[in-house]
Order: sequence, then structure tokens, then C-alpha cells
Amino acid sequence: MGQYSDREIMAISAGRLIKNDEVIFAGTGLSMLAATVAKRIYAPNAVVFFETGGIDPSLDELPMAVADPRVMHGGCMNSGLIDAFTILGHVRVKSIAFLGAAQIDRFGNINSTCIGAYHQPKARFPGSGGACDAASLGASVIIFMQHERRRFVERLDYLTSPGWVRGGGSREEEGLPRGGPTAVVTNLGIMRFSDDAKTMYLAEYYPGVTVEDIVENTGFEIDTATATESIAPSDEELRVLREEIDPQRLILG
Repeated sequence: MGQYSDREIMAISAGRLIKNDEVIFAGTGLSMLAATVAKRIYAPNAVVFFETGGIDPSLDELPMAVADPRVMHGGCMNSGLIDAFTILGHVRVKSIAFLGAAQIDRFGNINSTCIGAYHQPKARFPGSGGACDAASLGASVIIFMQHERRRFVERLDYLTSPGWVRGGGSREEEGLPRGGPTAVVTNLGIMRFSDDAKTMYLAEYYPGVTVEDIVENTGFEIDTATATESIAPSDEELRVLREEIDPQRLILG
């Protein structure tokens, strides 16, 4: 299959992180693509659900958005927002929220609201939607980002959804005893968070990417001491992604 795009390696890298006993809360776009990859390739017994109420759909065809009726086709239950977020926050469910954002800081707090001052922004984004609820209630969060210095920032312009807040035990101190981000999947590699300080570190860099590339594109100091090179997507992974999951290239582009 040869080369692969940023979206392809990000979807495959995120899909590899999912296990069969886990429940995935997915939004529109790359989150939806990665959730479908996880279900179709790596974790067939995982449950995917959407905030619009589609729970465990067959995902025979890739939905275009969370409001697409295909998020309910073949599902075990077609419900609504209240039930979806109840599942997300259920203490016995290993729920993983897939989220994207415009900015992220070293503690995994994310901004999907605006760039610049809130009342006079340089750019305005869609906002939280269900992202703040997912980041607060889910057992864990996997975040998708383009890896650029302007996105990986020392200080967010606006806090939309909490990560590890100020690090250490501050998330629990703020009344969020459950969850927190476990990984950040970018177009350059995979970041994780240290056990004690809860600060971001480089876990994996993709083939063809250097540690220096990641340091250069991160707007804060990041630990790279334990970083290893990721395994490149296999021909079979790429074939399933391109020919079975998104043959119309709705999200792959």
C-alpha cells in the first residue's frame, strides 16, 4: 500500500489503543473514523455509541456525522442524549471518549471554543457540544490533534474541556474523581501522561518523524526520554480502512 496520510495513521494509531471490553464515545470526523477502525479491525466486541443515542450500531457504512441515521443502524438501542451520557458516566463502564480540539496544554486540557479573547476572538469554533461532559464523565479520553506549536500551548485561550487540570491530584480536587486523558494522537506521534505529575510526554513517534520534529512543534517542554518509534500501518490495515471502512473517502478526504 506504500504511503499513508495523516488521517490514516491517526485513525489506525487510535484504533490500536482500544480493547474488546471497552466502550467508545465518538463524535463527528476523525473520532468517528477511529472508532469504526477500532470496531472493525482491533476490537470487534467493543461498543461504539454516539451522543445522539445510537448505541452499538453495526457501522457497516461510515456515518457522515453523529446525526446521520447510520449511527443507529443495527444498534442494540436507539435512544437520546440523556441515555448516552448516562452510559458515558457509569462507574462500571470502561468508557473512552474520542475528542478533538483546537488547542491543548501540557495537562491535556483542551480548547474548542475560540482563539484570542472570548468576547473579541480572532477565531470562533463550534464550542463544547458534548465534549466537556465527555471529558468530565468518561473513564478516559483520547484526544486528536494536529501537532503544531500554535495548538500545543503553554496556556489555553479558553478552557472548554478539562484534562488533568493543573496536574497531580488537581482533577479530583476540582470534583472530577473519574477519568482524565490517557493519550493524545497527532499527525506526528502519540503522547501520554505521567502517572504522578499528569504532564504530557512523548510515548511514540511515527516512522519518518524525529523526536526533534515533535519538540519543535510543541509549545511547551515535553519529556522525550522514553519515546519509541511506532509500528507503521500494515498493508492489511490500510486496505480495510480504505476499501471497507471509508471507500467514499467521506472522512479520509
